[in-house]
Amino acid sequence: MILKRITTLILPFLLFTGCQIGYYFSSGINQWKMANTREPIEDALKKHPFTEEQKNKILLSQKARIFAFEKLKLKETKNYSTYIDLGRPYVTWVVQAAEKWEMKNYEWSYPIVGKMPYKGFFNELDAKAEADEMQKKGYDTYVRGVSAYSTLGWFQDSLLSSMLLYKEHDLVNTIIHEIVHTTIYIKNNADFNEKLAVFIGAKGSEMFYRDLEGEHSKTLELIKNENEDDVLFAKFVTNELAKMTDWYNTHKKENYTETDENERQARLSQIIDDFTNKFKPTLKTNAYFKFKKEKMNNARLGLYKTYMENLDHFEVLYKKLDRDLLKFIEVVKTLEKSENPEEDLKKL
Repeated sequence: MILKRITTLILPFLLFTGCQIGYYFSSGINQWKMANTREPIEDALKKHPFTEEQKNKILLSQKARIFAFEKLKLKETKNYSTYIDLGRPYVTWVVQAAEKWEMKNYEWSYPIVGKMPYKGFFNELDAKAEADEMQKKGYDTYVRGVSAYSTLGWFQDSLLSSMLLYKEHDLVNTIIHEIVHTTIYIKNNADFNEKLAVFIGAKGSEMFYRDLEGEHSKTLELIKNENEDDVLFAKFVTNELAKMTDWYNTHKKENYTETDENERQARLSQIIDDFTNKFKPTLKTNAYFKFKKEKMNNARLGLYKTYMENLDHFEVLYKKLDRDLLKFIEVVKTLEKSENPEEDLKKL
């Protein structure tokens, strides 16, 4: 389900540059420390007192990576052939920010990978400090824990202890999702990159369990139901984003009062109310039941903009290619040098 998948990201700390040198240095040091605790999967299985459930998930992760390489023809690397015990529930914490009176994500600029609508920290307090600074500048912010990330092949990505907290089929989805980032990445197009990985992860996990357990698998049935809920929720969010964009266009403020802000908060709260009263009863699974538990703001809504807005555009191309995921992946690879992949996807 997508709410699990958005606990992943691309971590951009590839070069030290400019005024962010302290940030990059700290990120690099933490990545180096993690790399020094990396161990081959077979050694980790012998060394650590894993439960049977954890062992099964580790072995499943290895099947998923081989499936991604051999069946989906994604770029073959040594990613996820090693294990890192983090000793904490998340590997990083991510800050997202957005304009208050416009449906527009704030983007941080990074060397090589370009602009991204999030900034990751290995320390939760550092993430909260960044969020505080962005709030002082007038932005909405949202901080979330992240269980997995991709370094786009610049470093060897490992299976992390935080990933073992996933359900088995969510772990399979995550492995495929992250390997997609290593295979296809378009600079300055984080929204497209994330939605593509979400889409291929969903379809790929269906294929994986169809091969592993057969067409009548209960796991496969659950995945299909969750993926159908993903499609419905993506349409719901796309519609809410459009309505909020229209609302801001008619309520734009240069200087706003406390009364204006209260009105804005009431409008954002309406999204949660509409989800609870109108949309939630249409779902087949409980994948999105936590959606209503957190306060809504533009940064949190912007998270769904990155991962879910117009997700059905990928489905259209997939159907035109006779639901052949390998063909879909090969066709999408042709967009790697596109300056506007979302528009070029429509042309395909």
